[in-house]
Amino acid sequence: MEKEHQIFGIRAIIEAIQAGQEVDKVFIQKEISGELMKDLMKVMKRANINFSYVPVEKLNRLTPNNHQGAVATISPIGFIDIEHLVESTIASGSKPLFLILDQISDARNFGAIIRTAECTGVNGIIVQKAGSAPVNGDTVKTSAGAVFNVPICKVEHIKDAIFYLQGSGIKTVAATEKTDQNIYDLSLNEPVAIIMGSEDRGINPSVLKIVDEKAKLPMFGSIGSLNVSVACGAFLYEAVRQRS
Repeated sequence: MEKEHQIFGIRAIIEAIQAGQEVDKVFIQKEISGELMKDLMKVMKRANINFSYVPVEKLNRLTPNNHQGAVATISPIGFIDIEHLVESTIASGSKPLFLILDQISDARNFGAIIRTAECTGVNGIIVQKAGSAPVNGDTVKTSAGAVFNVPICKVEHIKDAIFYLQGSGIKTVAATEKTDQNIYDLSLNEPVAIIMGSEDRGINPSVLKIVDEKAKLPMFGSIGSLNVSVACGAFLYEAVRQRS
């Protein structure tokens, strides 16, 4: 973790959150207590900040400084809200192509997806605040800097984002093996948002229930799935092919 992308110390983290800093995640020492830690928990819950409990050894590896049992990662980019993303895309006259990531948690997969999204003209990426990969050094490096070129917005709930997109005239398409429809038989030459699921669980079943379409990639080998960033690339380039 780059030192310029982290904050250590309970009070410093509280002040950063209250000041509106883009705090991606907070690592908290296991079994730590105290009034200041209670204050931090309250502030994080109000701001819906992602956090996890870790051994003190993990915190010591993150920073040699006096962390007081808490270290936060700070995003090197700013995020936009979904309303602005959709409205500005439509106003630009381009045919919207959005990407929704349902709790993809690996920073390198996230970075690779951002890189492909930038290359295929994706107008914006939508992620959920809780459970998603942070925008950290690994993300920036794997994206080859594309993270600074593609708008990213964080939402409280993926389902609410899907409802908003549908209400804005944008078709939602889930990439899932739980369908008989092939990606090559589906129209992507219209305003569309493609949804990719997490590395281990795929797309949440509750999300699958509300999407407009489901599609899968044809598989011919003995292994039944692709890496999510590779699958995402196949979906996005099929959209490019249809729109060319």
